[in-house]
Amino acid sequence: MEQKILQIKESALSEIEKVSSSKELEEVKNKYLSRSSELNNLKKGLKDLDVSLRPKIGALTNEVSKLLEEKIQIKYDEFYKEELNKKLASEKIDVTLDGTFNPRGKVHPITATINEIVEIFEHLGFSLIENKLSPEVEVEKYNFDLLNVPKEHPARDVQDTYYCNAAPNVVLRSHTSNAQVRQMLSSRPPVKIVSPGRVYRNESVSARKNNFFHQVEGLYVDKGVTFAHLKGVLNEFIRLYFGSARPTRFRNSFFPFTEPSAEIDVQCIVCHGKGCSTCSGTGWLEILGSGMVDPNVLRDVGIDPDVYSGFAFGMGVERLAMLKYAIDDIRLFFNNDERFLKQF
Repeated sequence: MEQKILQIKESALSEIEKVSSSKELEEVKNKYLSRSSELNNLKKGLKDLDVSLRPKIGALTNEVSKLLEEKIQIKYDEFYKEELNKKLASEKIDVTLDGTFNPRGKVHPITATINEIVEIFEHLGFSLIENKLSPEVEVEKYNFDLLNVPKEHPARDVQDTYYCNAAPNVVLRSHTSNAQVRQMLSSRPPVKIVSPGRVYRNESVSARKNNFFHQVEGLYVDKGVTFAHLKGVLNEFIRLYFGSARPTRFRNSFFPFTEPSAEIDVQCIVCHGKGCSTCSGTGWLEILGSGMVDPNVLRDVGIDPDVYSGFAFGMGVERLAMLKYAIDDIRLFFNNDERFLKQF
């Protein structure tokens, strides 16, 4: 039996050395080390041997089995490395080749401008209004009546306001001041908020105007609020937004919901005050309207104007973006032209 085991050993080692693939090696392994192999059958026959021979033959069969397992494993490792190198060689990548460009979306310039404006005012202590207080489809009560806009005011004509067929007195809001009214009705002073959103005006579309655009309006109501606070807040906003101490001026104006009212101009970014076609030769560009909240507005929302005062302002987002980035046509924001949007 000892001679038989040694013959199996030599035969197996010879076949292991001759195999040329992992598949052939698997066949050799099954032939010599499987449960049905000749070597395993010899192990099973140890019980029939003389007791004195069992230790020697048993040790020899175990030694041969271990040796064959080690040789087969070494051969497996050789085949694995060889096959891996072939695969790496066939699938190698030239990292110096140009990559494939995958375009990625960017924040729209209008959204980016709104975010920047809101962030500045949040640093100045203002809070962002909740969306539920700022509906785009509104009733006249919140869009006009509670803002001291009388029934006969021209802004309420169909030439200026979009009226809906959904129900009587339903409009597409013409400003985001409706959010300010709702906030004052639902809370008590101090109120210090900004309300961004889309608004609609029944106007002809041109390079300077659109029938829908975006606004950011602000409101501050508390005890002792004065026009000086209004000027300080808006001058600081202009300084932070345009990135420099750009000259400003306040001009008398009229808005039904503020008294006194003022429009704010900044020095023209094109001619720097010398006069050009962009600023119509004045050297100034209007950027927003503002004023002290009319006592009638405070009274209508249940706030005592003898105790509280406040200021409000509203700015067109597209106009601010056009001034900052020297854009000459408001329609570019809405045409979805990638050549334009990629610049931001």
